[in-house]
Amino acid sequence: MEAFNKFTGIVGPVDRVNVDTDAIIPKQFLKRIERTGFGQFLFYEWRFDTEGNVNPEFELNKPRYSGASVLISRANFGCGSSREHAPWSILDYGFRCVIAPSFADIFYNNCFKNGILPIKLSEEQVEELFQRTAQHEGYKLSVDLESKSIADEFGLRLSFDLDEHRRQFLLQGLDDIGLTLQHEELITAYEQRKFA
Repeated sequence: MEAFNKFTGIVGPVDRVNVDTDAIIPKQFLKRIERTGFGQFLFYEWRFDTEGNVNPEFELNKPRYSGASVLISRANFGCGSSREHAPWSILDYGFRCVIAPSFADIFYNNCFKNGILPIKLSEEQVEELFQRTAQHEGYKLSVDLESKSIADEFGLRLSFDLDEHRRQFLLQGLDDIGLTLQHEELITAYEQRKFA
């Protein structure tokens, strides 16, 4: 998993509450077993009409949000079923960070396991980000996991809280398997003693 430290990216808005995992990655696209290739289906039923044509009204389809890597949304992002495909599709589309006032617990946990930083900010702070995103074409945020802060080029600087264990997971680029493999020598020594 790629380590997460600092990066700057264009902000892409999805101005909706209760964005569930079926909206993030509809069930008909869950047939793949790889973690890659799901980005093309992200928000599929919003990004495309019933004939498969691009929906120009959907926020992320607008040219000003092309290449966005910071996603902002409203409360209860990632609710619904517990599919890990949701963070897979977000990451594969190009988002490294999701900012919202609140997240569904399972989705929130799955983000860390897949190299995505979910940031919780207050409703007021998220609203300010939506306003700034609307005002400035190509609006960018700089995300610094070391200092647990985000900033823009117009003087905004916000801090966020994050459990230290999860922060270290992202800083070191570790998932559960990577964490276990840090102790590979001890595991091997135990197995040799136990099963020799």
